[in-house]
Amino acid sequence: MSTEELIKAMEELRLQVSELKQVKEKLAKVEKSYDKSKLSVAEKIREVKALENKVRTLEKDLTLDKPLAEIKGILWTNINQSLSNVWPFIQTIFEQVDLVNVAHGEIKKSRALLGQMPDQANQLIHFLNYRNREHLERLGIPDRTDTILEIQRVLTKRTLMQNLEKRCQDMQVEINSFMERFTVLQNKGLPSLLGNNDRLTKHVYYVHKLNTYDVDQVNSSTSASGVKALPTDQSLYDNLENLFYIEHEVKHLFQL
Repeated sequence: MSTEELIKAMEELRLQVSELKQVKEKLAKVEKSYDKSKLSVAEKIREVKALENKVRTLEKDLTLDKPLAEIKGILWTNINQSLSNVWPFIQTIFEQVDLVNVAHGEIKKSRALLGQMPDQANQLIHFLNYRNREHLERLGIPDRTDTILEIQRVLTKRTLMQNLEKRCQDMQVEINSFMERFTVLQNKGLPSLLGNNDRLTKHVYYVHKLNTYDVDQVNSSTSASGVKALPTDQSLYDNLENLFYIEHEVKHLFQL
């Protein structure tokens, strides 16, 4: 190879090296720009995720789950206390149920035993009052007063039976009124007063039942999954209306 060819080849090589250097520099700039772009995207992703978390937190706060649960807990505590206050009266109502049932049995027996005797007693008293002593003596009745008093025992028994029947009717009105009001409270969410034997449960057991029930009710307000709709006046009313109603009615279940 001649000197000129060698010089020419070296010049071409120099140009290629220079061109390669320029390409490398461009590649470095592109890579640097790409790296910056990746950092920018990663930063944006972090910002977006942070905003999404903040939105979820705000949405959870706006659903008022925590304050609603606290309000429900307070209301259930008040309901429990009010029920404890009136529990002796509730026991009295259920005792009256038993008394009325027993009384109805006794009234039925007395009515069958008396039969027509009260009417006959009135007739006998009328008869004795309109007869003179001689006439009564001939009938073997020496003492009109004692005989009339003896006959009046039948009328006294009938009067007692009628008084008992009237009292039973009054008690039944009280029982029915209580049962109707408590049925409404049960429909609103208050647990039943009856145990497994369909009789009034003991107070300690009912307190346990009520505590378990109200914990379940409070937890149910925060256990639903997914994004909830923001609360409205109607949704807040629907959440608390029954509990406010129960709290008020239990407190005034009896006129203390």
